[in-house]
Amino acid sequence: MLIRLLYASRARELGPFDVKDILERSRRNNQALGVTGALCLSNGIFLQCLEGDRTVVNQLYHRILGDRRHTDPAILDFEPIVCRQFTGWSMGLVNTVADNQALFLKYATGPQFDPYAMRPEALRAFFAELMNNTRWLG
Repeated sequence: MLIRLLYASRARELGPFDVKDILERSRRNNQALGVTGALCLSNGIFLQCLEGDRTVVNQLYHRILGDRRHTDPAILDFEPIVCRQFTGWSMGLVNTVADNQALFLKYATGPQFDPYAMRPEALRAFFAELMNNTRWLG
């Protein structure tokens, strides 16, 4: 069964090369696993969308839970899907650079983007809009 998992976690002990390392490893590992998705980093919070086989995504999420760079993990949405949103992407990265701030604030419940406070429907809409209207990094 094909699923989409959205989770958030707070970044802990991120050095200057950690985000690049996370992105590179995610791309390499996810491609081998058949997982697609996107990673957002805003105000020290990771928001990630993972798409793929239910068992594979579940195992990947549990591996992420053991990563020392993540704290306060929370599954924000989990749903079976008919097709992938991020086809062909083993992992894309978007950050709250100036070009993307309006989009992050559009979905924010307050002055700062906080995915922990968002409803699943808003998170889905946010990721859908990310696909076409953001500056991607990496």
